Amino acid sequence: MSKSLKLKVSLVVICLLFTSIGYSQFRVVGYVPIGRAVPDFTKISFERLTHLNIAFVNPDSAGNIIISDGFDSLIQKAHEYNIKVLASLGGGSFNPYYSSLLSDSNRKAFVEKLVRLVIDHNLDGLDVDIENDNIDKNYEHLITELAAGLRPIKKLLTAALATWNAQLISDVALKKFDFINVMSYDQTGPWRPEQPGPHSTYSKAEEDLNYWTKTRRVPKHKIGLGVPFYGYCFGTKYGQSMSYRDIITLFPGSHEWDQVVPDDGGIIHYNGLPTIKKKTALALKTAGGIMIWQLLQDAEGELSLLAAIDTVISSKIQDPRSKKMGRN
Repeated sequence: MSKSLKLKVSLVVICLLFTSIGYSQFRVVGYVPIGRAVPDFTKISFERLTHLNIAFVNPDSAGNIIISDGFDSLIQKAHEYNIKVLASLGGGSFNPYYSSLLSDSNRKAFVEKLVRLVIDHNLDGLDVDIENDNIDKNYEHLITELAAGLRPIKKLLTAALATWNAQLISDVALKKFDFINVMSYDQTGPWRPEQPGPHSTYSKAEEDLNYWTKTRRVPKHKIGLGVPFYGYCFGTKYGQSMSYRDIITLFPGSHEWDQVVPDDGGIIHYNGLPTIKKKTALALKTAGGIMIWQLLQDAEGELSLLAAIDTVISSKIQDPRSKKMGRN
């Protein structure tokens, strides 16, 4: 083979390598809640995900981690698709035990139990979604010690964080995460009936990504943009929230919109297909991934939001059929 031909072959290999690396680094992280009822695995499009976060695992008063039925079978199923699976700790509900468990006298034992959870259940890591009043002065210590326990065994440590209380998260803690998912939703909701309106706009997504990458200086490849697969209801007979699936079922054509006005005079705000596609393009440009809360709220078929996310990713990346290369 001539030197010129060898050079051309080498350049082609390098270009293909960079293309696959660029695609493999873009994450599609989906949360699946698992509690009293085992989720219907057939409703999850595993092939369109890179990471699956099982929500939630939480401790009892002694720091023992409570595991729901179906936990291990969901891990096994996701691993069949070469997906990285993490247990998500916390959630939006207040847990009265964290204050004690994160204290200096109890934290070491609690961290050891969390690391053992990851090992015993063949997880790929731990996602920390401790929120609101559960974030206290010991949060930084928890994250530092979790990183020290997980990194040597090559397990991931990630977080779901909100911009509105970002001042509670120290730079020291931020640097310990392999990546973070920004919860760019819930700007308002039924808990603020006097403030009806959209809870997850495109402009808010831009604002949130700008804060974490520019103000907090988190490298963009370590940021995932969180998007909602649900809507909030104001002044309607449909309760406080609705899944995207139920919205488009009840209101034909609403997949193209971000709000619907039922005949009872109220309003429902959510993200339809155009906004989800636009946010995915934004994440491809200015972040390292996209995150979904939550997968079981999606529709099936051509109106699926996850399918739309996958389509945008495929159209923006030179080699769209990622799964054969394994997205990490």
